[in-house]
Amino acid sequence: MTSPARPVLLTGASGALGRQIARGLGAKGWSLRLTDIAPFPDPLPAGARFEAADLNDGVAILRLAEGCGTILHFGGISIDRPFEEVFGPNLRGLYHIYEAARRERARVVFASSNHSIGFHERSERLDDDCAFEPDCYYGLSKAYGELMGRLYWHKHGVESVLVRIGSCFPEPVDARMLATWLSYADLVRLMERAVLAERTDLAVIWGASNNARSFWGRDARARLGWQPEDSADVYAAQLAGKLSGDPVCERYQGGAYAANGYSRREG
Repeated sequence: MTSPARPVLLTGASGALGRQIARGLGAKGWSLRLTDIAPFPDPLPAGARFEAADLNDGVAILRLAEGCGTILHFGGISIDRPFEEVFGPNLRGLYHIYEAARRERARVVFASSNHSIGFHERSERLDDDCAFEPDCYYGLSKAYGELMGRLYWHKHGVESVLVRIGSCFPEPVDARMLATWLSYADLVRLMERAVLAERTDLAVIWGASNNARSFWGRDARARLGWQPEDSADVYAAQLAGKLSGDPVCERYQGGAYAANGYSRREG
């Protein structure tokens, strides 16, 4: 069984996706350091230890990252919230992550989001070099995070895998997710390859399963050796007509996040 040579730090470990990653990588016998502002709700995997920390605490993040070869950064605000709530953990906290990675010569796997490009229309098929079009302050923070990754790659040689996660749930629940769904199993396999790949440089990955209706095309997944194995297509018959009824939501790739608080006058 292949394991990384150095421990892996996982932030946001107590969240829905963090728990899946901790369970999946822990089952492979990996040495994991788990952290979150909230307690870890599950039994700790063998080879894992948990320590509560706030992403705003740069000293704590530096200490947790000491000796780690990869930081899987899933911490921070993960939903559409006001700017003041997003600012600390998602902007300042990300700086602390990248400073820790620079010091440890560690790779960062950043949980970015489709909401960094959410105001692209659904009729578009996007490649990894498309323009940022954030649809909310949360999405804006993810665009900032990807730019931080670019800065640290060009200035310091810190490798980053920037994963624009679509909709990662046990199964898709509406028509939009037929395009954006990422299965838990595909997520864990992606994290494994993002850590074990010999070299990633600066890699942008569309975090979605093998969905025929996907909005997204080219990315750097071949560099990691990752291909999704699951697909939302098997849910198409039951979900194809499950629409929101909101024209803004249905127009843009970001869906409800693009529609939240939308006050633009058309025309």
